[in-house]
Amino acid sequence: MSAEQPQVIDLMHLGRERAIGAWRVGDVVVDPGPSSCLPRLLPAIEAAPPKALALTHIHLDHAGAAGSLAARFPDLEVWVHERGAPHLVDPSKLLASATRLYGDDMDRLWGEVLPVPAERLRVLAGGERMGPFEVAYTPGHASHHMAYRHQPTGWAFTGDVAGVRIDGGPVMAPTPPPDIDLVAWRDSIGVLEAWAPRALAVTHFGCHENVPDHLQALRRHLDEVEQLAEQLDEAEFAAAIAARAARAPERDVAPTYGQTMPSSQGYQGLRRYLRLRDEGAERAAI
Repeated sequence: MSAEQPQVIDLMHLGRERAIGAWRVGDVVVDPGPSSCLPRLLPAIEAAPPKALALTHIHLDHAGAAGSLAARFPDLEVWVHERGAPHLVDPSKLLASATRLYGDDMDRLWGEVLPVPAERLRVLAGGERMGPFEVAYTPGHASHHMAYRHQPTGWAFTGDVAGVRIDGGPVMAPTPPPDIDLVAWRDSIGVLEAWAPRALAVTHFGCHENVPDHLQALRRHLDEVEQLAEQLDEAEFAAAIAARAARAPERDVAPTYGQTMPSSQGYQGLRRYLRLRDEGAERAAI
């Protein structure tokens, strides 16, 4: 595995720039995105096929193309957290869950989702060293989320655990169901801070070098959305999130934020988290 400078491949999801980015670091691709974006991804990688996919988590916008790429490149290895591995081998439950969210838009959004043969997986728990990458378990956005620190460059590849930030806009947290956990997410931010990375390479979107400010902004936003979901109904929550997304200084990126983190899903995920949190508190008090 080489120590080449990381490069982002803009997958132009649904024709929109800077919505989903796949990162290439030498012969590793971090989060290849969905199969619907393969016409954009393949020309960027086919001349020098990757040896590994490093998945931060198995949500379709990050990992939906893993099975298609495994079929296309017979020597490709797929890195995934142990909680996510069964859903790559048999994606039926993952697809059923996603279909409840996206309905008839599944194919348009994500394309074909093929299984990954079990023998092609490297199943991780966090704490491993994979060539030049250090692996950390970083739940919060998803219970199977990981991040990768590329030691030669000091860059951290963070999937969704470092949030969404488009074109210098605000740092925001995607909070879809089913397993948002804000306590775990705050702990995972601490893991990233302890790494002291030189840059955060996020899927939505790009490289951000102001790491301490970025992560502190994410902490504040998690506090904010927790309070908003407690106090507001879904329409009011959506209006508050849209207003925050409109604060980007250079151009209107609110539609990109809306595409990468639909407010209805964000509200549903937070309300589920709050319900489970409160039920746990009630059980503890009995």
